Amino acid sequence: MSEALQSYQQRLAQAFQAETSEFAGEISLIVPAPKILEAARMIHDEFGFDFLAYVTAVDYWPEENPRFHVVYAFRSLSQKLILHLRAPVPGISPSLPSIEPVYRNANWQEREVFDMFGIKFEGHSDPRRILMPADWQGHPQRKDYPLGYEEPQYSFNFDEIKARKPAPKE
Repeated sequence: MSEALQSYQQRLAQAFQAETSEFAGEISLIVPAPKILEAARMIHDEFGFDFLAYVTAVDYWPEENPRFHVVYAFRSLSQKLILHLRAPVPGISPSLPSIEPVYRNANWQEREVFDMFGIKFEGHSDPRRILMPADWQGHPQRKDYPLGYEEPQYSFNFDEIKARKPAPKE
């Protein structure tokens, strides 16, 4: 790991009481959800990470506190570095501040996380659904989302699935 990235991680850990998590050689900082906007501003303005690569979420159901982690990856194109943050979010009324004021492309990515996981981003400029129809009930990427109980049809099981499906009425 580069010395610059280690320095950034240490400064963030001190400033926001962030914990360090390592998995498969990749280090993430776990920042309290209310401080995510401040952390994003520091990452952008002080450290020069000019690109938000992605925002996604992880569902740890049946855990409830925290149930979710919202995961961020920030890139510094000039320094060729990637910095990962995670923000734990409770299962009941999941929400955290939007980082859209700092990274404009967070608009679409936060909407996707809301649509798929039901996590609200306070201060977001356009909190509508983006992937599912506006009248859709639920959030399909949650682990407790009800499944359709219809087995997917692939080339290897095509005949078996077709035999079980009811014939269309003429």
